[in-house]
Amino acid sequence: MKIIPAIDIIEGKCVRLTKGDYSTQKIYNEDPLEVAKAFEGSGVSYLHVVDLDGAKANSIVNYKVLEKLTSNTGLKIDFGGGLKSNEDLRIAFACGAKQITGGSIAIKEPRIFKQWLKQFGSEKIILGADVKGDFIAVSGWMETSDESIVPFIQKYQDEGIQYVICTDISKDGMLEGPAFGLYKYLLIKFPEIKLIASGGVSDISELPKLAKIGCEGVIIGKAIYERKISLKSIETYIIENT
Repeated sequence: MKIIPAIDIIEGKCVRLTKGDYSTQKIYNEDPLEVAKAFEGSGVSYLHVVDLDGAKANSIVNYKVLEKLTSNTGLKIDFGGGLKSNEDLRIAFACGAKQITGGSIAIKEPRIFKQWLKQFGSEKIILGADVKGDFIAVSGWMETSDESIVPFIQKYQDEGIQYVICTDISKDGMLEGPAFGLYKYLLIKFPEIKLIASGGVSDISELPKLAKIGCEGVIIGKAIYERKISLKSIETYIIENT
């Protein structure tokens, strides 16, 4: 199972929100590169970067931060937040992203998202399935759509999607544990999907449970920044499971 630390960007700084609420913003580091290098130094190979300014603006904003991270580390970065146009994707990939995550676009402009899948391939496009209750949330989680998670994933699995990042928004930033039941349910429904768990991870002991369920990866954010999970414990986990 891939360990994927998260870096959320507002105004070029590394921040975290609680349940996606921008008013809860807490700055953890002025320099995301410093954070990324610390992750890489702990044996991490993957990084999840979210452009929170982009999510609000509905277009890529913090692409220079992305370029700085990809130019100065060997981390494989998946990038999301406000990607809405072919030009946004061109910039993200030109700045070194290995994969991009599309959530709102997959709800609001399915034709464009399906076109991306065909143009770039399912190895490069991740479906962002962020849920409030049973429904997909969009626009930086400020809106809830009327589309339920299972038909949403089914629709895009039919189009060839491989990777899905699923965040239970009620868990995000709460440090109360991830949505084990939700992930187990989704992997029973969609055993071929490479499901990446996101939201709520609070303790290193939760990682083997997610691996046992069958998750492809786990995104860890606040638990690292609040020192609930140490980089040393992540390094040990990676060594023991490689």
